[in-house]
Amino acid sequence: MIRLTFLLRRKPNLSLAEFQQYWRNNHGPLVAKHAATLNILRYVQVHTVEDPINEQLAGARGKMEPPYDGVAELWWTTRDALVASFGSAAGEAAGRELLEDEMKFIDLPNSPLWFAYEYPQVNPSEDMVAREHTPLVKLYFPLRHPAKMSLDEAQLYWRTNHGPTIRNVSTAMRMRRYLQVHRCEEPLEQQLRASRGTKAAPYTGHAEAWFDRGDLMTVGNTVEGRRAMEIAVEDESRFIDFPNSAIWIGKERVMIDRR
Repeated sequence: MIRLTFLLRRKPNLSLAEFQQYWRNNHGPLVAKHAATLNILRYVQVHTVEDPINEQLAGARGKMEPPYDGVAELWWTTRDALVASFGSAAGEAAGRELLEDEMKFIDLPNSPLWFAYEYPQVNPSEDMVAREHTPLVKLYFPLRHPAKMSLDEAQLYWRTNHGPTIRNVSTAMRMRRYLQVHRCEEPLEQQLRASRGTKAAPYTGHAEAWFDRGDLMTVGNTVEGRRAMEIAVEDESRFIDFPNSAIWIGKERVMIDRR
């Protein structure tokens, strides 16, 4: 599968609650309406949670970018299905309608998007969802690599060095699931960015991990948990530019699932 990651910042005249309410109740159903036309396999909204955990996670890594207000995640079965979805007259009309609605609540120039492929690392189950009324939360970590590394070098290190490192300490961190989602070069990305006037640069990719919120809060209370976090952050520093990356937790709302 290929997926779209769309990090969202709200328009400055909206509160976080107003932004998320419109996104969930107005824009979500609009995307669902066009799911078949656009060949969308799955669509998930990740709503950022304002929580002290966000500051703790960023503080462990020094200065970082502020959290985004949410993330739109969309999946297609194949790249061909993705390209076909935007290539037809019906697909183009659907895309225009969605863009017109995005303009009502999203700060589009400051909301980067890109296409990516998944690399499961811990517990590859696709059925874990951080729903609103459960203790499960989803950690979101869009990352950029240092200037001294190329995209390929950073992604190779992330996949072949950092992945095994996290797998080794995942139990001590009480991690329920962990995915690496690596950005891929896709011509359609430039088309979508141009139509939205996107100025924010795409990321190298993002890490996503699921935890029970209580476990995430208390992982540092044990010797093993503290050491696991130290190992994780130390290795992250080898391929992540922390000041130009961000980290936070959110709740998922599954709007479309046609798997």
